[in-house]
Amino acid sequence: MTVQIYSSMRSENAWSLALRRLWRDPVGRISLGVVVFYLVLVGLVLMGWLGTHWNDPVAVNYAPPTWYATAANRVTLPAEEAWDRTQVIPLYGWTDPLEPIWSEARAAAQRIQPEPVSYRLTLPLGADKWGRDVGQKVLKGTQTSVWVGLVAAFVATFIGTVLGALAGYYGRGVDDLLNGFYGVLTSIPYLLLVFAVAAVFQQKGVGTLILILGLTGWTGVFRLVRAEYLKHRTREYVLAAGALGASHGRRVWVHILPNVSHVVLVQFSQNLVGFIKSEVILSFLGFGVPVSSVSWGSMLNEAQNELILGKWWQLVVTTVAMAIFVTALSLLTDALRDALDPRLNS
Repeated sequence: MTVQIYSSMRSENAWSLALRRLWRDPVGRISLGVVVFYLVLVGLVLMGWLGTHWNDPVAVNYAPPTWYATAANRVTLPAEEAWDRTQVIPLYGWTDPLEPIWSEARAAAQRIQPEPVSYRLTLPLGADKWGRDVGQKVLKGTQTSVWVGLVAAFVATFIGTVLGALAGYYGRGVDDLLNGFYGVLTSIPYLLLVFAVAAVFQQKGVGTLILILGLTGWTGVFRLVRAEYLKHRTREYVLAAGALGASHGRRVWVHILPNVSHVVLVQFSQNLVGFIKSEVILSFLGFGVPVSSVSWGSMLNEAQNELILGKWWQLVVTTVAMAIFVTALSLLTDALRDALDPRLNS
């Protein structure tokens, strides 16, 4: 009987209350569903089940969006023209017929594949300049941009949490040193700092992009976590843990960290939104992913030239895919902040 009374009087913990409050919020629930859907797409692309043929030419240049295939939208190119468009140029970057090796490469291409190439224009989202499916490209670009944002947000949140916890708990010399480092970084405009770090890394790649964003984006997490540790280090439960013999490390990571984890989680989601936007900007300006890969930023970079020619579909598809995810993630961040607020859960 005593056990039953105790179990009935036992209250829910803060995380259970936060999850229940988040689920009651219709905006938060819908946003969570959209974010989970995008993460599932990223996982399928990483496993090679989707977007594996994004770099394959499957149509003529700038094929418009079409939903069905008929004899009218089947295009057959001569072998010479097909290889010029789909093999020689994109693989080797030969765009000038006056280059010395152009004629030899085209002759070799004709010997390898002398037959005409037939394309079926059944692309719901159209094709780009090289005849690649925009739908396949946006799937691969989603995987690249979201993956970069996730890993970079984890790196930045980890660095900011560790440094903020040390500065807020120990104070004095440790706090002065880390605060000085924080002040130097925040005195530089963020985009200029990102460009400076990007210039240091000469080799482009997803890993380099993650390092650039992770090493420059931890300052916001540091500031908030430091403030939380300054408040919690003198509270009764921390002083009691010290009186019972708990080490400083145990007090920092076992006792205080769970009580400030809601701040870390919200900052992680905010960093994820910001880093996805930063990746798009960097790739758009040529500092992001290499030409052998694709992301939302590189697709927008290509789309600006296509738009001049009236080819709008790659710009629209990329913008819509990015806008839906970023908007859902921003709304989910707001819902998480409300759900994890102790004043609203009391």
